[in-house]
Amino acid sequence: MAKRCEVCSKGPMAGNNVSHAMNKTRRRWLPNLQSVKVNIGGTHRTARVCAKCLRSKKVTRAV
Repeated sequence: MAKRCEVCSKGPMAGNNVSHAMNKTRRRWLPNLQSVKVNIGGTHRTARVCAKCLRSKKVTRAV
């Protein structure tokens, strides 16, 4: 399953772990995705949405 927000398309970011000896290994920062029941066009379905979209009310949760 893709680690991507269904509302804003936020996905994983890549970078380096850097040790004190300046050794670099690749790492990923994953978005904070939550599976929530949302109301889209009058129908309820489950969507994977990032926490930023939930806080900013970009989606309406189904009750």
